[in-house]
Amino acid sequence: MVVGILRLELLLHGPQSLKEKRGLLKKLIARLRNRFPISIAEVDHQDCWQRAGLGIVVVGVESAPIERLADCLEEEIARSGLAETGLRHFELLHYSGVVEAG
Repeated sequence: MVVGILRLELLLHGPQSLKEKRGLLKKLIARLRNRFPISIAEVDHQDCWQRAGLGIVVVGVESAPIERLADCLEEEIARSGLAETGLRHFELLHYSGVVEAG
């Protein structure tokens, strides 16, 4: 089992208040969830209205598809026109072996 963890900093286009930011992020997160098999949440910069930190996780059996998915997510964010990506941190965690029931 391979777990891919992607942390993205976003620069948001347009919001002039936290309320506008929440609406924009809600739209962006729904778009990503609908198009990709991911778990996603806002994890940082909740009090800044032109920045956001997203945490995205995906589970699979091989590293390569997860790496491609991470790239596709960034491309989709750019295509949305709602935000641009800033700092990026990507990590793969590999789990193997058999877990014995206790």
